[in-house]
Amino acid sequence: MVKGPGFYSDIGKKARDLLYKDYQNDRKFTLTTYTTSGVEITSTGLKKGNVYLADVATKLKNKNITTDVKVDSNSNLFTTVTVDEPSPGLKTIFSFIFPDQKSGKVELQYQHEHAGISTSLGLTAKPIVNFSGVVGNNLVTLGTDVSFDTASGNLTKYNAGLSLTHSDLIASLSLNDKGDTLIASYHQNVNILTNTAVAAEFSHSFSSHENRLTIGTQHALDPLTLIKARVNNHGKATAHIQHDLSIRTRFSITAEVDTGAIDKSAKVGLALALKP
Repeated sequence: MVKGPGFYSDIGKKARDLLYKDYQNDRKFTLTTYTTSGVEITSTGLKKGNVYLADVATKLKNKNITTDVKVDSNSNLFTTVTVDEPSPGLKTIFSFIFPDQKSGKVELQYQHEHAGISTSLGLTAKPIVNFSGVVGNNLVTLGTDVSFDTASGNLTKYNAGLSLTHSDLIASLSLNDKGDTLIASYHQNVNILTNTAVAAEFSHSFSSHENRLTIGTQHALDPLTLIKARVNNHGKATAHIQHDLSIRTRFSITAEVDTGAIDKSAKVGLALALKP
């Protein structure tokens, strides 16, 4: 795989992952098994409030072609076929959702030493075309993300972002929602040996004048246990602990408290992932 600045979605990704990834207020169970022919089968059950959801996903990899198929409890069939590097740095992705006849999409991704480009095209008579690209190096990355609706002739999305990297520190600035939302984020590795890191994200909406600030940290108590915590300016504090019971079993628990309404019960989420 060609090493480069990545894609537009990578701008601010490390901060987002630390602040939002793995936090869950629902009950989730995941079981992954493998057939003798190498097919990966993952079954997931989720209790979200009073609603129970489930899906079964399969993954088959043959040389440089990966096929993912998932069926959910609403009888939707999600299919993705990925062809990895038919030529150096190039990846082709075909996806569709049955029975939605307008969901078909083809995406091309290309990574160069100093650029990353992703473009997608809906497989309809008047498709939505999306283009995102970044240029830069291991210190500075500048990119944009644009969508054009050929049916209406309008730009439905245009975002721009900048990322700066220095040693263990990554800072990013992006303008999203057609220029309405400004997001600044920061991520820094404090201690690589203990997987200790800190992150912060600030967003401002020009239309509603709403500000949002979230700060968080993570730390590995030992090689099997990771703790994460975050708090935002609305008074919501969240803690997350994940522990690997074995190489193939991970248990996670998340608790969120609204400090502005401390009399209310905390939201608690549980997740268990098994890979026999």
